[in-house]
Amino acid sequence: MTTTDEQNIDERKFVVALARGLELLRAFRSGETMLGNRDFVERTGLPKATVNRLAYTLTTLGYLRYDEMLGKYALDAGVLSLGYALLAGTTTLELARPHMQALAREIGAAVSLGCRDGLDMIYLETIRSETALTLGLAPGSRLSMLTSSMGRAYLAVQPEDARRALIAELRDVAGGGEAADALVDATLRSVDEYASGGCCYSFRDWHGDVNAAAVPFREPRDGRWLILSSSGPASSMGEDVFRSVVGPRLRALAQRLGQVG
Repeated sequence: MTTTDEQNIDERKFVVALARGLELLRAFRSGETMLGNRDFVERTGLPKATVNRLAYTLTTLGYLRYDEMLGKYALDAGVLSLGYALLAGTTTLELARPHMQALAREIGAAVSLGCRDGLDMIYLETIRSETALTLGLAPGSRLSMLTSSMGRAYLAVQPEDARRALIAELRDVAGGGEAADALVDATLRSVDEYASGGCCYSFRDWHGDVNAAAVPFREPRDGRWLILSSSGPASSMGEDVFRSVVGPRLRALAQRLGQVG
């Protein structure tokens, strides 16, 4: 299981069965609508018998829907209702949205707000520029901490021990080897850049034609870390634009919304 910091787990209070059920729901990736038992087993590492019981329970409770013809599961309305409850309860999102819209128009790039979910960052909102062709993932989309500016910004404000443990886990999930080491090196450089300049970047690391910048801030209500990010096509928005224009404006907005690390 990779969604909880192991050093902070109180085993007397931790409900393993609940955690395993949530792992099944998290197995769905952006753009996927149907998964079978084999997919769940491969992605969670859980035994097939355990997956069968969990899938049946989640289906009974309305969080999964079983298609008998395909022999696969889809997310059902129960998950959607939880998502709406999260968005409805995120007053910071309501406060941030008009500012994000104004910034997207100003810089001609997508502006997003996200938070951590396991080893990924999940998008809560994305505002696309109305004046230019811009990139931007929809709410609910997920990106790895290693490849995204949003993930690197989250890592940058974590205590050193927690950050080191997360990066080691991310490296393993990325498959190890030279490719994973290169991503880790890029992430560590971005963390260093945050310490000196207050912004993290991802230049073509997530996608060959996407540049991005991100800034973390603490939500005033409950103190969790949220991340503001902006992304645009690398072919028309180079590194210099993100360093000199996008990054500083993101940081200024983050300072208005909460406590910047």
